[in-house]
Amino acid sequence: MHFAHVTGGRMLASMTTSAESASGRQQAAGMALMTGSALANQAGAATAALAFPGLGPAGVVAVRQWVAAAALLAAGRPRVRSFTWSQWWPVLVLAVVFATMNLSLYTAIDRIGLGLAVTLEFLGPLAVALAASRRLADLGCALVAGAAVLVLARPQPSTDYLGIVLALVAAACWASYILLNRVVGRRLPGAQGPAAAAGVSALLYTPIGIVVLLSRHPSLGDLGEAAAAGLLCSAIPFLSDTLALRRVPARFFGVFMSVNPVVAALAGLVVLGQSLAWAQWLAIGAIVAANAVSVALRPVAGRDRRPRRAAGVAAGHGGITG
Repeated sequence: MHFAHVTGGRMLASMTTSAESASGRQQAAGMALMTGSALANQAGAATAALAFPGLGPAGVVAVRQWVAAAALLAAGRPRVRSFTWSQWWPVLVLAVVFATMNLSLYTAIDRIGLGLAVTLEFLGPLAVALAASRRLADLGCALVAGAAVLVLARPQPSTDYLGIVLALVAAACWASYILLNRVVGRRLPGAQGPAAAAGVSALLYTPIGIVVLLSRHPSLGDLGEAAAAGLLCSAIPFLSDTLALRRVPARFFGVFMSVNPVVAALAGLVVLGQSLAWAQWLAIGAIVAANAVSVALRPVAGRDRRPRRAAGVAAGHGGITG
């Protein structure tokens, strides 16, 4: 009897250790996937900026939207012929939001740099998170983020106010995307809604893209950089985020996403040579911290669910992020 108890205890301990080890490996894989997603997103935005001289922001967005639409349509496979009007109207509005968000963000990147543009864009999801809250902690996060924006937009001889406004337009579009995606998600299964919206957005950019291609005569290198941006900012994050959300809690995923402005600033520094003043780095850090704290302290109804798809992440931010 004693031997049986000892053997059973060892087996139970071994099973517990194996389960913990497997869980640890899953979380480590999730961390690696999220890191890859963030790097791909911001590297894609930096790569897009390299094509600005040849294509301009509008031309880059057009090519990027075509590539992103192809990737998301293949993944989401929307059955558009069966869509009803109640399903179509939020998809169409989402498509306009996609188109406006990416153009305003990329034009902002061209004017104020990658790090600042992405940081200001992140105010969109932060505003959505804080708007419905009445907690003192969230009020503190809002005040910190507001102070950081004032630091970034403080009057200087080199301040580009139009670039700042465009980044804030991108933030408003991202906030609208989040709210619209909830409607689309309730009316269409899986990734059909974001995929259809990406397809419509690509169609909206077709005349713009044709005009840019005929008037600017971009090189194959410019086109390759814009196409690479489409893959890095859509297909790779879509796959990485989908797989990551199967391995880590949704809340942890949300907190980790908060590092994207820092990654964007580093990508701007390394790839584009865009240096920032120490006050700008502090402001970026403050917005990142406010976003992370807001997500981390958010109440969870029931268990922390792990969505099966991350179409919202891949399709929305910068197309979604960058």
